Amino acid sequence: MSTALTRTYDSYHFGSSSDLTDQQLKKLIRLFNTPTNAVDSVLGGRSSVTIAQLDGIGSVVVKYYTRGGLIRYMVKRRYLKWGKTRCQIEYELLQKVRNLGVSAPEPIVYAFRGGLFYKGWLVTREIKEKQTLAELSCADEERAHIVMKDLINQVSTLINNNIFHVDLHPGNVLVDSGGRVFLLDFDKACLSRRNKNKLRDQYLSRWRRAVIKHRLPEMLCETLGAGLGKNYEVK
Repeated sequence: MSTALTRTYDSYHFGSSSDLTDQQLKKLIRLFNTPTNAVDSVLGGRSSVTIAQLDGIGSVVVKYYTRGGLIRYMVKRRYLKWGKTRCQIEYELLQKVRNLGVSAPEPIVYAFRGGLFYKGWLVTREIKEKQTLAELSCADEERAHIVMKDLINQVSTLINNNIFHVDLHPGNVLVDSGGRVFLLDFDKACLSRRNKNKLRDQYLSRWRRAVIKHRLPEMLCETLGAGLGKNYEVK
């Protein structure tokens, strides 16, 4: 995993494995201050992102870290800084899982502004011509079944390396036009001390809840469970 170069520019703190130009940093700061609209997903979740062109890099996704739950009504986008920021942690974890062979968005830069309380952003390269696995399974269940093999291999890699993606569900899996699977949203992902069977069960339990709650095809649950060595009935 390459070490991020850190730099402060106009009171924003940046970390990136490449040396970004002043023009690129200025563009990013403008994007950080551009209002965003939360976008509803198939699973009812909401994300706060902006897709833009960054000179010399291409199309990127800017992720704005926002709070969920009741606290979002009081403090929506500020976090208490205790050690590394959330954006830096996710940036480094994306590098780690990609080095392990997991297909995840390529991290370009993380940034934060503030001291004890901060706002954070993560910039990744955009995945083109994609849809979520949840969307694909509803539109073309046969094709979704085919790409599940790739998903099983990637989740197995995470389990074998004791990495727990706390919110892996069909809405956080992208499939591009070539059938390649990408895992999204490694915010709050962590190293697990559980043995591999218990870690596998955690993955399957979260996945199963989403499939049932959002009435997605049972195939999603059955195929992932069988591929990871455990059969589940969707009830």
